[in-house]
Amino acid sequence: MGWYADQVLPRLIDVVLRGREFRQIRARVAADLDGEVLEVGFGSGLNVPHYPPAITRVQAIDPATVGRRLAARRVASCPVPIEYVGLDGQDLPLESASVDHVLTTWTLCTIPAVDRALEEIARVLRPGGQFHFVEHGLSPDAGVARWQDRLTPLQRRLAGGCHLNRPIDELVARSGLELSRMTTYYIKGPRPFGYTFEGVATR
Repeated sequence: MGWYADQVLPRLIDVVLRGREFRQIRARVAADLDGEVLEVGFGSGLNVPHYPPAITRVQAIDPATVGRRLAARRVASCPVPIEYVGLDGQDLPLESASVDHVLTTWTLCTIPAVDRALEEIARVLRPGGQFHFVEHGLSPDAGVARWQDRLTPLQRRLAGGCHLNRPIDELVARSGLELSRMTTYYIKGPRPFGYTFEGVATR
């Protein structure tokens, strides 16, 4: 991981993704979590204030060391124990069927082998366990999708490998998880960057 991706990008993401609309979405996505939770793409801990009291432990995956420093105050103030357990969402260092829920928020766009990461998420979930996610991705609107394809090469260079044009619903479905709830919408801002998939998939 280069200096920009490790030192600068986490700070930019912390600023961009902590606005009111994002806080409301994070609260919704985290609302039904309980028991043992794995958060892939923990970043600067922006989901921490939205953890419900039914969570007993959080294990965190994130490659950016500066993100841990940005998250330190949020982690310290959280009543839920949080433990960093790994760096790579493509190779989760957990036993199979060991967690009740997995959480990702604006994470799948950046993981290089996203299919592998989703297979790993399915592997570590207990039977009946749930994957809670909010991700931006490929719009069904042809004009927007064309812009997403055009902008993705630049976006990948500037935003740590972020793809604007991943079909999140299809990716989750082919992981072997069953989509039990999903809504799609545009967040405020330029449409190529804002088409959003929010949902739950069950093992």
